[in-house]
Amino acid sequence: MMKLMDENTKHPREAASPARRALLKYVLAATVANSLIGKAMAETPVAPKAGQDISIENFTADGKSLGVSRVSRVVKSDAEWRKQLSAEAYQVTRHAGTEAPFTGKYWNSHANGIYRCICCDTALFDAKTKFESGTGWPSFWQSISAVNVIKSTDNSLGMQRDAISCHRCDAHLGHVFDDGPKPTGLRYCMNSVALSFVPQV
Repeated sequence: MMKLMDENTKHPREAASPARRALLKYVLAATVANSLIGKAMAETPVAPKAGQDISIENFTADGKSLGVSRVSRVVKSDAEWRKQLSAEAYQVTRHAGTEAPFTGKYWNSHANGIYRCICCDTALFDAKTKFESGTGWPSFWQSISAVNVIKSTDNSLGMQRDAISCHRCDAHLGHVFDDGPKPTGLRYCMNSVALSFVPQV
């Protein structure tokens, strides 16, 4: 027993060296691997994830449902969105901006028809559910289809709100609040520049 203790005390480095050597090799290999992966990621442009199928409900101009179908998500580069959209529509839909109240072309519109996404033409709201909220933005008490819009949490501006975006292209549309009229009690407060209105034929 004493001999074993003396040997361990006399040669602590030699006793631990195989384990230390293995650990150093592991650390060195991991460092080299991380460096190579990081370099490869830095040199490889990040491509948009296109082609993912989602469910969207299609509608005619008079609001008649054509049923739910599987469609590909609309994914475009930043340059493509800039080319397609006006500067304000780009800022609102692609960067969650907000147009000034009482400035959008639809806040005071009363025509019958369907409001579609300015980015991908997905049906979003029926004019029959539009109401005067007094806020200066077009407001609706429900979306045309629950599968066509997505709700997410927005913590910007020091408050928590529910943001609404288009399910097919992720365009930011506005926010939804629980101070709307019956029957839903909701107020979908949308940006005019995020919408394209198709009048009822």
